[in-house]
Amino acid sequence: MPSLSGRLINFFSRRLPGLGKMGAQRQLEQFRASRGSKGNKLMGRPVFVLDVVGRTSGEPRPVMLMLVRRGDDLLVCGSNGGNPQAPNWYKNLSSAGEAHVEVGADRWAVDFRELEEGDEREECWKLLTAGYPDFASYQELTSRRLPVGVLTRRAD
Repeated sequence: MPSLSGRLINFFSRRLPGLGKMGAQRQLEQFRASRGSKGNKLMGRPVFVLDVVGRTSGEPRPVMLMLVRRGDDLLVCGSNGGNPQAPNWYKNLSSAGEAHVEVGADRWAVDFRELEEGDEREECWKLLTAGYPDFASYQELTSRRLPVGVLTRRAD
């Protein structure tokens, strides 16, 4: 059964998406102005900034995401709060295959790969839902399979 917080986020993301975008923009500004010392948590859980190039605009598109690690890799889930469509940031990331991340004051380039069915995806899904349990709620609230991806630090 989906959690109350998962249901609320799903509801607001469907009915009042502009409200969430405004809050995310303020949090991003706070995060960047403080070099990651403020605005680095959402609902008590750590977050990071993903900067990915828009697939049609060619412009940088920053987004705050839940910080879930697997060793040196970062894991991402294109949940979009359990909405029927994958989020634009995930579509941009899939198209670009690379991005930059900011964790605290550190910034580095990453390569992206989406995980298909299998043991690695299951391992990463467990880590994602342990790091942010509402991912499981979002999966229950949508008919699409939530995509899971890995961000690996690019060698300089």
